[in-house]
Amino acid sequence: MRAYSPYSMPFLAAIVVVAVASVPAQEPVQPASPPAESSSAKPNSGQAATRHSNDFLVRGTVFTPAGLALPGAELRIRRASDKKPRWETVTNSRGDFAVRVKMGSDYEITVRAKGFQEQSLTVDGKTGERFKELVFRMQLQGGKKS
Repeated sequence: MRAYSPYSMPFLAAIVVVAVASVPAQEPVQPASPPAESSSAKPNSGQAATRHSNDFLVRGTVFTPAGLALPGAELRIRRASDKKPRWETVTNSRGDFAVRVKMGSDYEITVRAKGFQEQSLTVDGKTGERFKELVFRMQLQGGKKS
C-alpha cells in the first residue's frame, strides 16, 4: 500500500473537485413517445368487439363407464346439413373439450375412442344461447365390463 503525505491530500482533493466540475450535467431522460401509427397499422376498433359476436361455444367432458375422465377421445363436429365434419378436436387430460362454431345452425357432435362405442349428440345453435355444455358417458364395445 502506498503512503501519502499530509501535503499531498489537498492536491488530490483539488484534482477530484476539478474532475467532477468538468463533467457536464446530464439532461433528464425523456420517455420515448410511441411511434406514429400508419392507417394500415391501426386496429379497427369495432372489429375487436365483434370478432366472436356470432360464435357458439360447444364444450363438455367425456367420461368412461366408471365415471373417469377419458383423455384422447376424438370429437368431430359438423353442421347437420353437411356430410363431412368441419371441426375436429381431442379431449385433454381431464376429458374436457371446447370448440367454437358459428351460431345459426344445428350441429352434430360425434365422439370416438378406442374400445368404446361411438356416440353422437345434436346441438341446436339457433336458440340465441352463447354455449352448450355436453357430457358424454361412453360405453365399452361389445358390452364388456370395466
